[in-house]
Amino acid sequence: MKSSYLIFTAFMALASCALAFDPSPLQDFCVAINDTNNGVFVNGKFCKDPKLATANDFFFSVKEGNTSNSLGSKVTPVAVNEILGLNTLGISLARIDFAPRGLNPPHTHPRATEILIVLEGTLYVGFVTSNPQNRLITKVLNKGDVFVFPIGLIHFQLNVGYGNALAMAGLSSQNPGVITVANAVFGSNPKISSDVLTKAFQVDNKIVDNLQKQFWLDNN
Repeated sequence: MKSSYLIFTAFMALASCALAFDPSPLQDFCVAINDTNNGVFVNGKFCKDPKLATANDFFFSVKEGNTSNSLGSKVTPVAVNEILGLNTLGISLARIDFAPRGLNPPHTHPRATEILIVLEGTLYVGFVTSNPQNRLITKVLNKGDVFVFPIGLIHFQLNVGYGNALAMAGLSSQNPGVITVANAVFGSNPKISSDVLTKAFQVDNKIVDNLQKQFWLDNN
């Protein structure tokens, strides 16, 4: 009985790990379709008849991002909503443009690990490990350098060079999601109670009120 329980526990642990990421596709591809009358629901999107797939279902043109904003950065995602052919394939990417001193602020991807390569410029990047250590791990990256941000951990990128910077990020999900920390905490709709935030951050109520009145930019 004890051995059966251990086997069952091990199986459930493996199953939970498998379900933590995008399910593996059961066919060559499954192009997403918005017309639910002519599709089959698989892996989060309705699928087009494979015989009707075209090259455009697997294509997207990425333009230079407009960094003329308060953060000085622009993230251009290329996920399943941009390339319908990514449906069920468990992968996506993003182009990140930085003005001088531009910041991609602390954020997390709840469904994906990220691997980033710097194409131009110099970036100071880092992530914070989970409780209770909350250890900050950072690195200065130059052109050609690659860095990995583990799934679910808060991370950031700051342009510390003298000119513009450009990076490309690969993500292990067709729809990785993004939660920007400041936007979520101080810019939620409706607002989080100031009683909660003053207690959590151990600050005066006026500071919380001021932060909640700010315009929290979404650079995605």
